[in-house]
Amino acid sequence: MIANFCQEQGLKHQTRHVQAIWPNGKYEIYRLHCFNDAVSAEAFLDHFDGLRFDPRRDREHGKVRGVWRRTGEYTPVLDLGPLRVPEILRS
Repeated sequence: MIANFCQEQGLKHQTRHVQAIWPNGKYEIYRLHCFNDAVSAEAFLDHFDGLRFDPRRDREHGKVRGVWRRTGEYTPVLDLGPLRVPEILRS
C-alpha cells in the first residue's frame, strides 16, 4: 500500500529503522519512511498519518546508530490512516 501510494504520487523515499525507547524502558522498532523534502513528507503524512521523526533532533543528536528517546508514556501505534494492526496481533 505504501509503495503503491509513493509510486502513484511520484514520492521518492528510503526506508530506515530506529529503536524507540520510553522512560519506563519499553521499546519498539519503528520503520521510518524518509523523504528528501518537507512537501513529500507532508503528502505522505496527509494520507497515512503517523509520527514525525527528525534524525538530527530525535536520534540522540543525529548519531547514525542512535536510538529515538521518546518522552511521555508508551502507547502502541495500532492505526495509521488506512493502515491497521489486525485485532489478533494486538496485545
